[in-house]
Amino acid sequence: MIGFLRGVLVQKHPPALLVDVGGVGYELEAPMSTFYSLPAVGAEVRLHTHLVVREDAHLLYGFATESERRLFRDLLRVSGVGPKIGLALLSGMNVDTFAVCVETQDVESLVRVPGIGRKTAERLVIEMRDRIRALGEMPAFGQATPGAAAGPAAEAYAAMVALGYRPAEVTKLLKKVATEGSATEDIIREALKLAVSK
Repeated sequence: MIGFLRGVLVQKHPPALLVDVGGVGYELEAPMSTFYSLPAVGAEVRLHTHLVVREDAHLLYGFATESERRLFRDLLRVSGVGPKIGLALLSGMNVDTFAVCVETQDVESLVRVPGIGRKTAERLVIEMRDRIRALGEMPAFGQATPGAAAGPAAEAYAAMVALGYRPAEVTKLLKKVATEGSATEDIIREALKLAVSK
């Protein structure tokens, strides 16, 4: 199996990536949490990967952290959850936020993620609790999970989605905000100003 890829980032058009590894171009899909941590096109990138083999295709998924990949793999074991929903979840919230949703049985936040209905959200809360704890991913409230998708832009994205904004809308807003070197709270404040002024 392909455990990780290290090569030159050739293209990045969410959710698709193209990475040149020794002259071979690998096509991957990745969640937005990973996109926020990617370097510029032309730079070297290292991604944890998961390969899904289907009758009609071999699909490769890339993740910035091992925590993201482990959560993605556990999500695929839940009935009714496939790769698309797994990517949507990791695009709507980071590992830490998802763990808190499971622990607090916050079905409403999960339902806000595109493609997740109430029944699926309830199933996630029930089936993922033991798995999250077994992986040692359950954070103490207010603390970051080691290895979780981090970075002010990713945190701002997750926070705004949790507030009820559509992921696509949040992505557009954050593109207009200067995120480099800014604190999470400042990014959210500026994005909300833009949203209100629309």
